[in-house]
Amino acid sequence: MGRPARVVTVISCLALTALSAGCGRSGTAVPGEMDVRGLDTGSYPVSRYAYDDNNGGKGNTLEGIRMTAAVAPTVRIDPSLKVGRGGEPLTSVDDVVNQSHLAAVSRTVLNNRGFVAGFAASGSDREDIGNNPDPAGTTITTRVLRFPSADNAKLAARELEDADFNVALNVNKKLTLPDYPDAYAHWRPGVANVGITMARKDFVVSLFIIRPRADQQDLLTWAKKSLDAEIPVLDAFAETPSDRIAQLPVDPDRLLARTLVADRAGKGVDPDNFAVYPGIWLVLPAEDMGIFTKLVADHGVDEMSVADANFVIRLRDGSTGGDFVNSMISNLRETPAAAPDKVPDVKCVHRTSNQAPNRCYVRYKRYVGVVSGTSDAEVQNKAVAQYALLANSL
Repeated sequence: MGRPARVVTVISCLALTALSAGCGRSGTAVPGEMDVRGLDTGSYPVSRYAYDDNNGGKGNTLEGIRMTAAVAPTVRIDPSLKVGRGGEPLTSVDDVVNQSHLAAVSRTVLNNRGFVAGFAASGSDREDIGNNPDPAGTTITTRVLRFPSADNAKLAARELEDADFNVALNVNKKLTLPDYPDAYAHWRPGVANVGITMARKDFVVSLFIIRPRADQQDLLTWAKKSLDAEIPVLDAFAETPSDRIAQLPVDPDRLLARTLVADRAGKGVDPDNFAVYPGIWLVLPAEDMGIFTKLVADHGVDEMSVADANFVIRLRDGSTGGDFVNSMISNLRETPAAAPDKVPDVKCVHRTSNQAPNRCYVRYKRYVGVVSGTSDAEVQNKAVAQYALLANSL
């Protein structure tokens, strides 16, 4: 079995303090609201805008990004598994093997059965040692892999299990889960991990579970707990019909168009730097996923964008935006810094990041923009521009 994924995406520059990370004058004044036309927004484009929704052949990538919502964070498996190790959309067979660390022998199966897209996430009850799980802890990696049909998924699940099992045919031992008779499982006696593979509709769920001790029954208990958490989340996920994946829009709710960038030209789908994720993406790399799960639920975070290492987070409404920002700052242990005096509802902070030690949170109605920089002056200028962009975008 492959080693568990260390799947930390660019969102870590927002949610993990240990990791990083044409001049607009357009818009009109709205009665009772600030007129942003006189703001100094530097060279940042801040006019109302809409990106071309042609995805340039990246429909599968967009479906993989959507599948963030198809994977249960490990904190749902057990509250102790609150240390997020990140999440990663899987948009090619290479991604599945190289990013989520499914065994290399899986390549042929994934290709033959028409792998479409997937998502992998990982969490633990302990911080990693280097980039590897602490062997004294519990770490679970969940992959959800989509195939063209339920039949393909069933074949893929069996063949993935066989390929992995046969890597160590003479020492691996097959296991069964009474509550999940369609699940394949095996372990190597004396080794404290177990792999589980199960088809569900058009998907294959692939789990890799590490425990502190090599106990067969204990591993099976955790396998059941993992599937108990994952299956309802997967069943609730609304997959894109196969014949519509190629037409998936890049920015259907214009969240990217509200996100500050230095230049709008040449933007294309990029999971790390030009994408819109389900709100649960904010949870996956969190130091305490329990806290961030509550934060997302309490404020109705449904989507968030990333572009040029800036973010826009969409809340249920604007009534609790201040509480949301205060909670973010508190939980990330950021320290207050000077904010620009030209615009309201902006809070700036200093953070422990060598690449982007300065950050500002910009509230406008139900949106929270997050901009980062290397100095107070730089990030304040970005905050003013982000405010103007949000105001002009409605």
